[in-house]
Amino acid sequence: MDIISRRDGPRPEDERARRLIEANRPTIDRLADRLTNGAWSARQQQPKPAAPQPSGVMIHTARASTAAEPPRPFVRIALNGRVSMVDTNTGRQMHHLGDVRRRDGVDSFRLATRENGFFSPVDPAIAAALADIDGTPVTGRDGERALLDAIGDRLQL
Repeated sequence: MDIISRRDGPRPEDERARRLIEANRPTIDRLADRLTNGAWSARQQQPKPAAPQPSGVMIHTARASTAAEPPRPFVRIALNGRVSMVDTNTGRQMHHLGDVRRRDGVDSFRLATRENGFFSPVDPAIAAALADIDGTPVTGRDGERALLDAIGDRLQL
C-alpha cells in the first residue's frame, strides 16, 4: 500500500525560483526602473493607502432590486428561436411562449404546451389566447414581424 500525503511548505522548485529572484532583486529593480523611466522605484517608495473600512451596518442580499415601475411587457424572438414575453424595464423574461421550430422544411411557431413537448407549459390564460396561432408558418423577417404582431394583438401588449 502506498500512502501519498501532501507535503508541508513550498515545493523545492518554487523555493529555488524564489531564491533566484531574491538574489537578483537589484538587477530586476534596475531593469524595471529603466523600462518605466523611474516609475517603478517611485511607486515602491510611495506609502500604500489604507484599505477603506465600512461604516455602519451594511446589508447585501444576492437578489436583484425590486422594480419601482410596473412591468412593460413586449414579445421577442431570440436567435435560437425562443419566443418570450420580456419586461422592458428589467430585461427579464416573464413568460416563455413557445419556439419557432422547423418541421417538414417549414419554420412554424409552436406554443409552449405539453402537447407540443414542452416541460413547462405556458399559463392556461395565455395558451387560450394564443391557441389559434399554434403551428403558424414563419417565413423570413416579415413572418417573424407578423408573428410578433399577432401575439401582441392577442395578448393586448
